[in-house]
Amino acid sequence: MAMPEKSSCVKPTEECSSFPEIIELNVGGQVYITRYPTLISIPGSRLWEMFSVKNPCSLIQDNKGRFFIDRDGFLFRYVLDYMRDMQVVLPDHFPECGRLHREAEYFKLPELAKMLALKMNKLNSIGNDSCQIDLDELSPSIDTTFNFSSTNSIHISGPDNPVVLTAAPGSELKKAGFITIGYRGSYTLGRDSQTDAKFRRVARIMVCGKISLAKEVFGDTLNESRDPDRPPERYTSRYYLKFTFLEQAFDKLADAGFHMVACNSTGTCTVTHDQTDDRIWTSYTEYVFYRE
Repeated sequence: MAMPEKSSCVKPTEECSSFPEIIELNVGGQVYITRYPTLISIPGSRLWEMFSVKNPCSLIQDNKGRFFIDRDGFLFRYVLDYMRDMQVVLPDHFPECGRLHREAEYFKLPELAKMLALKMNKLNSIGNDSCQIDLDELSPSIDTTFNFSSTNSIHISGPDNPVVLTAAPGSELKKAGFITIGYRGSYTLGRDSQTDAKFRRVARIMVCGKISLAKEVFGDTLNESRDPDRPPERYTSRYYLKFTFLEQAFDKLADAGFHMVACNSTGTCTVTHDQTDDRIWTSYTEYVFYRE
């Protein structure tokens, strides 16, 4: 006798005919919990299509039964806020307008996309945002204006303080600053008679410094999950890299014009087995890089 096919839905088939009042979402690895009416609040949107037209069993679910959406999990918070209140409040110095605009288009939210497009046009009308200048580093008593010229110079003018920053032709104006790289590593060393040792293992490479510098150097390889909304002129010690190769981090810093100015390290040794005398050395190391 043929066995019935196993349902791909996590819940029993009789419970798959309708959505529950409370919906759990897994958006790019980030978990969100919201009400079902929120997800269908905007007719014609992609979420409305997913949760009002389709059967729950037809949607992709993770191993815990949460509905999975393969999009940017951190930016989805603003999409969900808009679905709740039909408005969205962005943090000051929000650098992700372009990416959020793309998410708004994907989720078929034209009004949100229009709001973000207006904001981006306003920012672009101020000047080229590829060269960032921290206003808090200038005197707060100065009414400062900026003029970006075609000669790769920035003219900063105010009462009695005209300043011109000029870069060489073909180069970019880059901010000076420090970036600290820290990591915890370990390696196992056997008996004295053994010549081989297990190479170092780096669990995670941490990045400390000004947020704008860290994003400039490491880009998409920088994990920003711990401080996703901090403005670029602030400092953080909570970022870490998505890779674990120190040399790769050093190459990126060198390419961005940084050079090492200091380093320090601490280490401890423990015996893992009395008979083999294997020892594990663990250490914490920091490298300080600076760009003039």
